[in-house]
This record gives sequence, C-alpha cells and structure tokens, in this order.
Amino acid sequence: MARTLYLPLILVVLVLCLGVLPVSAVIMEVTLSGTVSAMSAETNTLTIENPARYGCDYPAEGSPVCTFTPIDSVPVTGSVPDSAAFSVFKPGDTVVATSLGDVGGNWITLAKLYGPGPGEEFVTDIVGDPSTVVVPLAGDYSLDIATSPDCTTCSGTTCTAQSAKVKVQSSGSVVFEKILLPRYALEYNGRNDGSAVAVTFVHGEASSMTCAAGSAGMAGPQPISVFIVNVVPPVGFSPQAPAPAETPAPATPVPTTKSPLSAAAALGALALVGLAVIRRQ
Repeated sequence: MARTLYLPLILVVLVLCLGVLPVSAVIMEVTLSGTVSAMSAETNTLTIENPARYGCDYPAEGSPVCTFTPIDSVPVTGSVPDSAAFSVFKPGDTVVATSLGDVGGNWITLAKLYGPGPGEEFVTDIVGDPSTVVVPLAGDYSLDIATSPDCTTCSGTTCTAQSAKVKVQSSGSVVFEKILLPRYALEYNGRNDGSAVAVTFVHGEASSMTCAAGSAGMAGPQPISVFIVNVVPPVGFSPQAPAPAETPAPATPVPTTKSPLSAAAALGALALVGLAVIRRQ
C-alpha cells in the first residue's frame, strides 16, 4: 500500500522540479590570449598567433586556479563582433578573445591588454560582450551590465535586448550607472586622476526567462551582446603582478564551459531518491 501511495507522489515531485529548472546555456565558450597577427576588413576577420587557452583547476580545498595554457601554435582566425574592432586593434596588440563552441571561427569578444606580460596585464579596450572577459580592467575599474528583453522578439532562450543597464564600478563600488538604448553611450571621468571609462551599447540579447513562464527549463544558447568599451588608465598607472594574498582567485570565476544541470540529469537524480524512499517501505 505504501508503494502505491509514494509512486504518484514521486512523479508529481519530478514534474514540479523539472518545471522550475532555469533557462540553460549550453554553448561552450572558449577564451584565448595571444597576439594579433593579421586583420582583414574585407573578410571581417582577425587572426591571433601564439594562442593560449584559459582554464581553471578546482582543488579540493582553496580557491580555483585559473591560467592561460599554450595550445597548438597554429594561428586562430575568427570574424569580429563589430567593425569597430578594425579601429581599436592593430597587428602586434596582445589580446584576449572568446568564441562560442570551438576555437576561433566567430569572436564574440575581443579585449586589448595593457601591461608588460602574463599576470601583469589589464584590459583597456573591449569590442564584444564584456561578461566573457577574464582579465580585469585597467585602473581598478569594473562593469556590471544587465540587458532587458523585448518580449515581443523572443526565440527560445533569448530575446532582442531593448536596453542595457550599465554600472561603472571603481574599487568595487558603483560610481556611475545609466540605462543605454542600442547605439547610445556613457562616459565616466569623476575620479580626478586622469582616468575615464566610456561604454557604447551596440546591440544585444537578453534572457527570455523573465518574459514567459513557459521558457523555464528550456535549454538553448546564452544571450550575447556587443559593447564597445574604452578605459583610460590613471596618470602614472603602472601594471604590476597582483599579489596572491591581495587578489585571490574568485570563488566563482568566469567559466569557459557552461554546462548546467540538464533536465535528464535532474530527472535521473530525483528518480533515484524516489526509489530509495520506496525501498524503505
């Protein structure tokens, strides 16, 4: 009798749990560092030589350790996120670049690095999606960006972004914020040290999860947006290697692979729980 009662209850719990799963991003992001070796406005591409791939190790105890590891020395080519890249970057620049699904092919983010070498570099320019950049901005600046969906334009897990709320942070504190429509910009230069931050929202996407309850549990690509960011470092700014004691690896670093729990995995896990309950009866 107990088994007869528990089985329908378990099935109800499984359905409810699957119904509240969030929108899942399933496309892997690959982040590389390297040197710009070629650019072509005709083919809309930028090529990086001596690429190194970003990845993190997660020890049993302590913070994650994230580094760039050299890979095949063959140059990697991808299309640029926006034509502005051809005025921001030039051959010889050290960059960090992110693509979706595979190495190269289509850069969703390009970021210019400033500094003497690995571990001593900061970002001064971004063309693409700032959320994928794993190197800090120059001048102890950072950005917090949230896009808002136009719910009449959704397809699957993403919608066209109707606006972007951009917060400029200095030493971790918000010093300026503004809502930008596509092709609108902001500039902050209130620190009186010669530094400045300029952000232009070119176009973008937002998650469809807030538009309709039916999107919950849906698997699909993550939203990607294009911004143009320029950071002018403070007067006398000199990049130095960050001291590990002062700048530990973040507890939740930006991953290069997004692989959330799938509906099938959740179903399997909950089914095992249900069987365990039945066996106790």
